[in-house]
This record gives sequence, C-alpha cells and structure tokens, in this order.
Amino acid sequence: MLIAFSVSPLGGESEAVGDAVAEAVRVVRESGLPNETNAMHTLVEGEWDEVMAVVKRATDVLLARYPRVSLVLKADIRPGHTGQLTAKVDRVERHLAR
Repeated sequence: MLIAFSVSPLGGESEAVGDAVAEAVRVVRESGLPNETNAMHTLVEGEWDEVMAVVKRATDVLLARYPRVSLVLKADIRPGHTGQLTAKVDRVERHLAR
C-alpha cells in the first residue's frame, strides 16, 4: 500500500504550521517505513495496518496540541507490490526518456 497524506492544524495562523507538520513528519520517519515528504504530502509505503497506524499517530500528535486538525489521505492499494514509492516514478521517467 502506498499512501499520500497531509495533516495540519486548522485555525490560528496559517503561516505557522511548519512546526506542526514537522512533528507529524517526525512520526513518519521514526516509523521506519519507506517515506518521502514533498511540498504537499508525505508518502508512506507498507502494509495496511502499519501505514494506517502511522497516519493515526501523526494525527494524534497534532490533536494533542491543537483542538482541530485536517487530514487528507489518498491510497494506492495494490497487494503483492512493494517498492512502489520509487518504481512508479521510475516508470514515468522511462516514458519521458523516449
């Protein structure tokens, strides 16, 4: 399973969410699962239960500090496939190289 998610506090100063997002990303990185963070989402790859547990922990970290958070999640569920965090991009790059 490959997911893209973002979690951030709602309300207050919209310019000051970097610290909160960093807290959530720290949870992901400490999970040991393959991951990548970009300007819009954090990508995480693993089995359903372990990936969803990481999303829950990242969300709970923010809920402990903020009264309301936003969670956006998109999933590519493809049993039996691993390494898709990079393989999907590699396939597109091969097409672009033609």
